[in-house]
Amino acid sequence: MKRPTIHVQRVYEGTGPEGSYRALVDRMWPRGLRRADLGLDEWARDIAPTAELCKWFSHVDERWEDFRAQYLAQLAAPEQQARMAALLQAAGKRPLTLLYGARNTEHNQAVVLCDALHEYARHHPARAA
Repeated sequence: MKRPTIHVQRVYEGTGPEGSYRALVDRMWPRGLRRADLGLDEWARDIAPTAELCKWFSHVDERWEDFRAQYLAQLAAPEQQARMAALLQAAGKRPLTLLYGARNTEHNQAVVLCDALHEYARHHPARAA
């Protein structure tokens, strides 16, 4: 199967390429933004890391590797696997843009989710199509 096209975009810096399926992957709504301004296809809050994990991480770079491992463990749960499949299926043939609100563009949940979605699509091509 062809690797899905997935972009990661900070919501305050735009909403990704035109024509992409736009999904906000934060548990909390980004401050100062109106829903109508984002042009979202989906707010996938349930696929975000748990509130407890986010609070612990607090975007402290030294905690990144542990955060990544713990979030990937959360994404391995059957209900999260189903959510990843649903997100890829909803995007269909369109590129998928994962939107997030964090300031750190390298260490955030959307980066982890992007990698997990690529891995999921590699191992479950029929479900991800």
